[in-house]
Amino acid sequence: MQKTLLVIGAGLESIPVLQRANEMGLHVVAVDANPQAPGFAHAHESVIGCVYTPKITVAALTNWSQKGGKPHGVICAAVDAPGTVAAVADHFGLTAVNAKTARLATDKKAMKDRFKEQGIPIPWYQEIFSAGELTRILDERRETLVIKPVDSRGARGVLRLVYGSTDMPDPAWAFECSKKESPTGRVMVEKHLDGPQISTEGFVVNGQTFCPGFSDRNYEFLDRFAPNIIENGGDLPSFLDQNTQQAVKDLSGKAAMALGIENSMFKGDMVVHDGKPYVIEMAARLSGGYFCSHEIPWNTGVDFTGTAIRLALGETPAPEAMTPSFQKGVAQRYIFPKPGKVTAIEGVDKARAMDGISMVEIRTAVGETISPATSHPARAGVVMARAETREQAIKQVEAAVASIRILTV
Repeated sequence: MQKTLLVIGAGLESIPVLQRANEMGLHVVAVDANPQAPGFAHAHESVIGCVYTPKITVAALTNWSQKGGKPHGVICAAVDAPGTVAAVADHFGLTAVNAKTARLATDKKAMKDRFKEQGIPIPWYQEIFSAGELTRILDERRETLVIKPVDSRGARGVLRLVYGSTDMPDPAWAFECSKKESPTGRVMVEKHLDGPQISTEGFVVNGQTFCPGFSDRNYEFLDRFAPNIIENGGDLPSFLDQNTQQAVKDLSGKAAMALGIENSMFKGDMVVHDGKPYVIEMAARLSGGYFCSHEIPWNTGVDFTGTAIRLALGETPAPEAMTPSFQKGVAQRYIFPKPGKVTAIEGVDKARAMDGISMVEIRTAVGETISPATSHPARAGVVMARAETREQAIKQVEAAVASIRILTV
């Protein structure tokens, strides 16, 4: 019997997950609010729902099921929608995170509270309710802080406040900037821990954790985009020593289990500060940015997306399916044109023809307007390279990015 997989989210970065489900012989049903969502072209059926509104999606899928549809699994792809996945799974009796875990994974204050209770190393943090409170905390702590919405995504409203810097934004502006990006109007601050930042991605299976995904995050443009914190891709394998990597992986798994993740995937934002790993955030979903679908397989040989789909279907993957078989070089960089109206896009074919370049994706077109980069969705394109070593991949991807010109006025 052919099994049916529900995929919550049908945007551009969801397409590899939809494609992998097709390759696995599944009947694929994609859910998105956008009738023109590009992922719909890669699904057998399309359902109009809302990835961030569980009730709407459950109602839409209930209507779909009443016409004969029967799901066997549900997963979200490149959208931070574990709440919707949990609601759908509960309604249809499927394997996924539960509503409590989904809430902990999307409410950053509740997440940090849980980590604190469980003894998981995290930065100092506090929810704040006014610009005056932010000013007072800055004056008391006299250190670099990060202000962020409690319940947003994609780095929207996330700002780095460097205490004593002449470039530090006005606290009243920073508070309002974060608050407006929160659906519930809630804001928090936390201590900025300097040190290497890492993206991890893995699985919890029957109480055991596996973490094949491990990428050094690239923040070379912190000053350029200040006070916004904009990531510029990442590099694999990590430059960190094996003991440090294992400590980060172990902590990622403990944090995922502290949130209640079981027989599902996790995505960690980690930092190594003074030689010790800390958790910045933990998500209960597949990553965006092609990390799970491209970078991890290219780097390790692990079919991460396929394994996640099998878990969603209630299957138990073999440990070797979640264990790296090699470590090859992968590097990813984004394209950040000057803001303005796009007048020309040059060098794309040249970049695609370069040695080692495995992906060049342009997310704008002539006539469109490039907004200032204040969050991750503002990135105008992505380039990825593969090589035998990390250093080769970085050299190749940087050369390809340098050859692409998106001209604006």
